[in-house]
Amino acid sequence: MTQSPDPAPGTASRETADRCPGVFSTHEAQDGALARIRLPGGRIRPDQLTTLAQAATAHADGFLELTARGNLQLRGITDVEAVADAVVSAGLAPSSSHDKVRNIEVSPLTGRMGGIADAGPLAAALDDALRADPAATSISGRFLFGVDDGRGDIRRRGADACAVVRSAEPVVADILVGGVAVGSVAGVDGIVATLIAVATGLQKVAPGAWRVRDLGVEDRSRLERLVGETLAPVVESDEDDVPDPVEPIVGWFDQDDGSVLLGSVVELGRLPARLAEFIAAVESPIVFTPDREILICDLGEGVAETVVRVLAPMGLIFDATSPWARLSCCVGAPGCGSAHAAVREDLLAHVGAGLPLNGREHWVGCERRCGSPAGTHLSVQATPDGEYDRRRR
Repeated sequence: MTQSPDPAPGTASRETADRCPGVFSTHEAQDGALARIRLPGGRIRPDQLTTLAQAATAHADGFLELTARGNLQLRGITDVEAVADAVVSAGLAPSSSHDKVRNIEVSPLTGRMGGIADAGPLAAALDDALRADPAATSISGRFLFGVDDGRGDIRRRGADACAVVRSAEPVVADILVGGVAVGSVAGVDGIVATLIAVATGLQKVAPGAWRVRDLGVEDRSRLERLVGETLAPVVESDEDDVPDPVEPIVGWFDQDDGSVLLGSVVELGRLPARLAEFIAAVESPIVFTPDREILICDLGEGVAETVVRVLAPMGLIFDATSPWARLSCCVGAPGCGSAHAAVREDLLAHVGAGLPLNGREHWVGCERRCGSPAGTHLSVQATPDGEYDRRRR
């Protein structure tokens, strides 16, 4: 994942423009162009995955990279226009003007396992509204929307604007601004409008700010008041009634409707294009999670057994105890010119040596810490002297 260094908290102004990559504005890395494909909620159809896999084979390095927001990246692109054409033809970049603002994380299991309500329709309505709003083009490609179905998995990831569902009929959600609940609102239209109001309000309060965490105390209070003044009080909930989020979502899971969901990971968070085509051939819904998991959903038991038997030998990991269920990394050298080490090779050697892990770890090549998980983790950062600095973040 390529990004600029995070500023100190409370720094509203930015010295550089937002260079977050998209489909139509790629990033030029040392290993070639990089395009990021936004997948609201991490959801993708089998035919769309097939198209991306074919584009990765023909015009990139042959892999699909999983990001910390449930999106996908293609690296080493040799024909940017051909990749863009493929993404557009698959319906994965429905608007060039709004391509980079569609950063929407959604509870990955919503509508299939647990949760107060299916958050999928709410997220889809948010995506539709963003693409239809001319003012949304001013939203930074770093700004993050969250839709939590009540289980708390997205809420804790620190989205800039997050809706936490509290009831299903009618749908009511608490609205969080940078993790702080400012009120509640009922109805899909009201929830969507309020989430977008957080993003547009950020630009009113501090023009040029990318995320809520860029704001100082005074500006943040202004934004919270601006959004919350028309909302109802926050809905009180009994935390004992909310099940803990499933973590990791790796293995065999029984959906609420009796179908099977298979959760998996891949080495280094890189999905080989050929393996992606085989996943698509199952012809079932696919979800990429912010923890770089790959969910194959709505399967019959017999089909699920076949998927495991065929795809596990190809590199799809269904074992929750695998180190790759807790490890992630940036590209490192030589793909990134800022990296102090060949991070991928070092991490592979670390895993191959059977060295112990300290919970969730993210390995990075420099102080930018690209692709870091939203939650608490051990950051293993390469230093200029060729060593690695380990710090809990």
